[in-house]
Amino acid sequence: MKSLDRRTVLLGSLTAAGAYGLVSLSGMFDDANARSGGPFKINRTPEEWKQRLGAARYRILRLEGTERAHSSPLNDEKRKGVYACAGCNLGLYSSRTKYDSGTGWPSFWAPIASDRIGTTRDFKIGYPRTEVHCARCGGHLGHIFNDGPRPTGKRHCLNGLALKFIPA
Repeated sequence: MKSLDRRTVLLGSLTAAGAYGLVSLSGMFDDANARSGGPFKINRTPEEWKQRLGAARYRILRLEGTERAHSSPLNDEKRKGVYACAGCNLGLYSSRTKYDSGTGWPSFWAPIASDRIGTTRDFKIGYPRTEVHCARCGGHLGHIFNDGPRPTGKRHCLNGLALKFIPA
């Protein structure tokens, strides 16, 4: 009887985990879910975005991907300037709010202005995170965490491929 109970519990747990995984992954590769027709000033078809961005940036900005930690040259960028959206060139973050978070991704404690970014809840890895995207084109930038420095206490942890650096 005990083995049947364990088996039932295990099977039920695996079924629930599989269903949760399918729900979490269902929109991962759907460009409609990646904001290609949302309430943004700049909207393009998936084909237009692919041609404009190239494969790597398309995966990050439109399919909500993540680049490998420590892979972006922008992580070590120290010059003064502005970090703009690689999808539409909207200035999003200033070098004045950039800091070394030790995570391997470019990090900022605040955007240039709050209306330049938008946020949504993301459950893709099993727990809630705050996704950050460009307010003009909807491009996925990264995530915001509550472990940053003063004065905001926020860490805007961004994919370097989602950004273009414009020196001052």
